[in-house]
Order: sequence, then C-alpha cells, then structure tokens
Amino acid sequence: MRGLCALLLTALPLCACAPKPQGPAFAPIALDCAMPFDAQAARITAQPHLLPASHAPGEPYFFYSTDNGRASYLITEKGAPGHPAIMMQTAEGGQVKTVGCAYGDQKGYRQLLAYLDSLKTWTRR
Repeated sequence: MRGLCALLLTALPLCACAPKPQGPAFAPIALDCAMPFDAQAARITAQPHLLPASHAPGEPYFFYSTDNGRASYLITEKGAPGHPAIMMQTAEGGQVKTVGCAYGDQKGYRQLLAYLDSLKTWTRR
C-alpha cells in the first residue's frame, strides 16, 4: 500500500503540470439577415461564451460581447433608431468591422451604424 501511495504522490505533480488539451476555437455566430429578427436575436443570445453588458434603464439597446472580446452584438428594443435591427462588430488584426441587419427604418439604421462607428475611435483620456 505504501508503494502505491508513493507512486501516486510522484505521478500527481506530473499530471498537474500536463498541458490541457485545446478545444476547438470559439467562433461567434455570424449574422444571417434572412432570418427573422426575433429568431436571430434568440439564436445570438443563446450561444455560449456570450456575456451581456449592463443594461441602463431607458436605453433601447442590449449589448453582448464574447468572453474573448473579439465580437460584440447590439440588439435594438422598441424605441431605438432603426428598430428592429441587429449589429455585430468584430475585432481582427487591429481593425473593427461592423455589419448589421436592418429590419426596420433605414434612416434610423444609418444613425445606429454611425453611432457604433463613432465608438470605434473613442478612447479614454
């Protein structure tokens, strides 16, 4: 019994330091503007690795970001410019790309797009 314990005690540190196997890389769901707004919003918010941002009362948007920070979504609520609309921003190679699905008012959607694009250049002072 003592020999088995000694063997386990020497093997345990080796197991603890072994590299963990890498799982497949998480890829955020891309937008599919052929899907209805409600179905697409439900599909996006059900994906793993997605974190909701705090939602300010009266703000007509819900923001979600992937836990690796590479993608963010904006889903409008009633009262938002362009509602219903869903937008996605991805960060790759130092660039931020914005795409979206305009289900509602096109003028409001363009306002929303301009708002999101303005956030790309915002920095803290």
